[in-house]
This record gives sequence, structure tokens and C-alpha cells, in this order.
Amino acid sequence: MNKEQMIKDLGGELFATGEENTAFAQYFVGQSYLNMLTTEGVGIGNVTFEPGCRNNWHIHHGGGQILLVTGGRGWYQEWGRPAQPLKAGDVVNIPAEVKHWHGAAKDSWFAHLAVEVPGENKSNEWCEPVSDEEYDAL
Repeated sequence: MNKEQMIKDLGGELFATGEENTAFAQYFVGQSYLNMLTTEGVGIGNVTFEPGCRNNWHIHHGGGQILLVTGGRGWYQEWGRPAQPLKAGDVVNIPAEVKHWHGAAKDSWFAHLAVEVPGENKSNEWCEPVSDEEYDAL
């Protein structure tokens, strides 16, 4: 799918999509794009997922994350809980130390702003990929 179709599917582009997310590609199944909007004070990145793309299970240590969904349809799931569908306008508050994943629906582009919650000794722990069986069951 070309960029123009992606922008239409997302309902318009609020923030530039950015470049292919090569720095974190090893932690994603499928293609994502990253545009860091700011790294001063609180880090905020615009993350765009192609249909079917999702990140691995991961944990934010020392500080959580807030997802502000800006377009498309996607999923968020905490370890041991059912997955939640996401659409534009949804907000997800992810506490520190909670294992989770997020990504696009199989048939939709998905975009969110990822807001870093301030904290002490912050780090990300990347875990196993979301299996095709888990994802396909959604």
C-alpha cells in the first residue's frame, strides 16, 4: 500500500509518519515507522504500524507510557488479560513494570503518539514476540 492510501486509511495525517523504524525493527513483527516529535522534557514519538504490525511484549521499567491513538485501528494487551481494541481518540495509560504489547489490526494501519512517563532509572525490557497464533485469534 502506498503512503497516500495509508494517510487516507488513517483518516488524515496529524503528524509526519517518519522513517522506517530500523532502530527498533528487531522488536517488531512487520513494518513500523517512527517520528520523534520531541525528546526534550517528556519524549513523544509518533509511531505508525502497517496492517498486521505489532511490537513484542515489553516492559517499561522506572516509568510508564501513555498511548494517544491518532488513527486507524489496533490492539493493546497486558500480560494475562484480554486484548483491547483501539481506535482514534483512545488513550491507554501503561503503568511502569506492566508487560504488554500494542500494534495494528490485521486489516488496518494504526498510529499513536507514545508519551514517555517520567521516572527514575528508566529502561525498556524487550521480551518475546506476540505469536502468530495469539495475534490471529484476535
